[in-house]
Amino acid sequence: MQQLWAPWRMAYIDDGAKESGCIFCTKYRQSDLKAGLVLAHSRHSVVMMNKYPYNNGHLLIAPKRHENSLANLPPEEYSDLSELLRQSIEITKQVYKPGGINVGMNLGKCAGAGIEDHLHWHIVPRWEGDTNFMPVVGETRVMPQHLADSYDRLAPHFHDLTV
Repeated sequence: MQQLWAPWRMAYIDDGAKESGCIFCTKYRQSDLKAGLVLAHSRHSVVMMNKYPYNNGHLLIAPKRHENSLANLPPEEYSDLSELLRQSIEITKQVYKPGGINVGMNLGKCAGAGIEDHLHWHIVPRWEGDTNFMPVVGETRVMPQHLADSYDRLAPHFHDLTV
């Protein structure tokens, strides 16, 4: 039997490891953007990697304003968010060359929102056969690329982002 090691998952499992505050409101303000998994931010929005991704290259796009309703975003902020989403999808296609991409937003706890008070888009690259028996039977997802390596692969493409 082979052993599958995923030591970074302990932070997720350990209740004491929960971060205080909203990641979308704080991470882009840190001096070490890589530690916060922040790839880029515009005047009104932020793009960061998901710390607990469904697939390699799983991105989160959020407004800087702490808001849980799209309808409450002023047009300028909504436009900025939409443009950052559009460009992030194109960068994901260019870097990972996936067979497809899931783009979605979970609004509300019962819809699956892990951070229900701050709306955010998910960009999840998909490939043929990327789901196998592990998540279904073993309740384990195998990630073929370390999160830090994913960040390093994507980061250079976000330096020239224009919103």
